[in-house]
Amino acid sequence: MHTSELKPGERVKSVHFTDDTLAVDLIDGRTIIVPLTWYPRLLDATEAQRQNWLVSSAGYGLHWPDIDEDLSTAGLLRGAPAAEPAWTRGQS
Repeated sequence: MHTSELKPGERVKSVHFTDDTLAVDLIDGRTIIVPLTWYPRLLDATEAQRQNWLVSSAGYGLHWPDIDEDLSTAGLLRGAPAAEPAWTRGQS
């Protein structure tokens, strides 16, 4: 089993959006940019809801309280999109 060790530089520094991407700046200087389509709650959120984010998990996570969305820097670095909700599986 592969476990990911948390690295101090992988903590969140800031977050910003374009019309179709989420960008997370890390304190080590890297920026992670992912498509908003990976995170439907963020994609469907208003600009005000997107801007209302909090750093969580000792700096290794993000939380958007208005839309109940949580992301981790480890997941973003792995390129992990949101899991498909169980109720949508198998629908055409």
